[in-house]
Amino acid sequence: MSTVVVRKQTAFRLSVDLVEKLKEAAIKNNRSLNNYVESLLIDIVYNRPNKLTLQAMEEAEKSENLEVLSAKDLETTINSL
Repeated sequence: MSTVVVRKQTAFRLSVDLVEKLKEAAIKNNRSLNNYVESLLIDIVYNRPNKLTLQAMEEAEKSENLEVLSAKDLETTINSL
């Protein structure tokens, strides 16, 4: 059973530079410009981090309460799994 996605044609005015960058990125990702822009917008609109993740991201950006791990600590952690 397949799901049909209804699409509506829409026009936007974007800077020439931005459109060129989007085209380049679409080519690098083997996508059409339309598909690439749609995937970016879907990511932004639907994939919002939850409250806990936002708090962790904010804490990491401030570099507060971050642990410094050595390579040995990482090896020990991996081996314990």
